[in-house]
Amino acid sequence: MSLEQEVDLLRNIPIFANIDPAKLKLLAFTSERIAYAPGQDVFRRGEPGDAAYIVIEGSADILVDGAEGEVKVAEAKVNDLVGEIAILCDVPRTATVRAETALTMLRISKDLFFQLVNEFPAIAIEVMRELALRLEATTARLRDVMSQGADA
Repeated sequence: MSLEQEVDLLRNIPIFANIDPAKLKLLAFTSERIAYAPGQDVFRRGEPGDAAYIVIEGSADILVDGAEGEVKVAEAKVNDLVGEIAILCDVPRTATVRAETALTMLRISKDLFFQLVNEFPAIAIEVMRELALRLEATTARLRDVMSQGADA
């Protein structure tokens, strides 16, 4: 894929939509494109958070440990950002991300991610919006589980 194609691809990702094309070229040049086979881990819960990832092609399962083993709690699809919690909060990975299908990810190092957020506050706003949506979905699921427990 050419650098121009990479820039076009990045421009279609909501958190990068309003970034200057020259900066997108820098992002495309300095980030890493990685392919994963179905069933291969992108990262595992507990590992250090050294990068954020954007799904370019395919889908991935977001897994947490449950009483009976791993539990799928979400799915990452094209243009979704994963792994940002560990780098934003400087904590180990909170979940395992595993390729559900053939998967291509754009790996953005922690340093580059923070450089982008510092230079482009719109990215920080989009990341906050995404995190807030995830929190609301998790809260709704928790309410459902708790109400089912009250009915039992």
